[in-house]
Amino acid sequence: MDKKQNILKGDLVLWGILALLGIFSFVPVFSSSSNLAYVVGGGTPWQYLFKHMLILILGFLFMIGVHKVPYQYFKGISILAMPVIVLLLFYTATQGTVIDGANASRWIRIPFVGLSFQTSTLASVVLMVYVARCLDKWKEEELRFSETLLPLWVPVGLVVLLILPSNFSTAFIITTMVFILAFLGGYPIKYLLGMLGVALVMFLLFVLTAKAFPDLLPNRVDTWVSRIERFTEGQELGQESYQVERAKIAIASGGMAGLGIGKSVMKNFLPQSASDFIYAIIVEELGLMGGVAVILVYLIVLFRILIIAYRAKTVFGKLLVVGVGLPIIIQAFLNMGVALSVFPVTGQTLPMISSGGTAAWMTCIAFGIILSVSVDYTEPPKEEEITMSDNPLAVLSETL
Repeated sequence: MDKKQNILKGDLVLWGILALLGIFSFVPVFSSSSNLAYVVGGGTPWQYLFKHMLILILGFLFMIGVHKVPYQYFKGISILAMPVIVLLLFYTATQGTVIDGANASRWIRIPFVGLSFQTSTLASVVLMVYVARCLDKWKEEELRFSETLLPLWVPVGLVVLLILPSNFSTAFIITTMVFILAFLGGYPIKYLLGMLGVALVMFLLFVLTAKAFPDLLPNRVDTWVSRIERFTEGQELGQESYQVERAKIAIASGGMAGLGIGKSVMKNFLPQSASDFIYAIIVEELGLMGGVAVILVYLIVLFRILIIAYRAKTVFGKLLVVGVGLPIIIQAFLNMGVALSVFPVTGQTLPMISSGGTAAWMTCIAFGIILSVSVDYTEPPKEEEITMSDNPLAVLSETL
């Protein structure tokens, strides 16, 4: 009996909320998958639902496994993983994958499995852990900028520059989070403002280069640059306009109580109804009350993340929770904001709800890391447990 009780540790409230989100996701995914099955073509809604269930089950297994790892171990793991991440991002940016006839420079194919993997999602989690580890190591030092340039800003710059051409929204979230973590971690404000200025100048140069030499950079650059330009000018064209307009109609049709589960009409006209625009389908079927309820759930998740960060016993634990947790909430509100026409189209899915693949797994792994931190303060340490000095990953993180 004790072993069964020990399967889930840490913040049980967060566990419960995540389980409810996962179960709730079956309804909109099944409903909106009729578009994929009968309009786009291929399979049945039951097949898409089964695939989504399988992905979530594996994701929760990853979450359970990760949350059992003492969070201090992630310091060493991030050091070992950073070179691998840079190589994966470089390969992703240069291999030019085409999926279903479309440019998919965000993904790489996993051999023998038939799955595509979005490397930027893995890079985001690893980089946040790595940045938290650096800031924790320097927390009691009087820093000079030259001492932090190579170990901190060079890896951050490489990751962001490799992601930026194909995935502006993810690069923006990562950059924002790095500056937030650096501020919370006590990094000198004068250096932080200097790096912010450098980042803005580099971004402007990048955009100007993309506009001046369109053949030099991937097609995705033109896509997200034009998205921002059209959004700021109040114009929407082509396929994106089609999806945004249909999302508006879906939300307006929902009214207060919605059309009812499975009764969405716009799901048959939204190509991304099960992923990028699933929030519009939720509001259409469950109405304003359902849409507000989803927002409240994510706010509760944010509240639990902040509680776990506050209760964490170490600076690394606090920064780690904020670093891997806050991007999930930002992603959720970006997704809902796109459906509501508050933000330009970003391609960000709704965490724990949208139909997805490896991105959903990385979200589960991020929550596993957060829950690992919560385990540290919810359970008293045992004398027979292995000490940090006996862990080679912890030793590596402290010595490098």
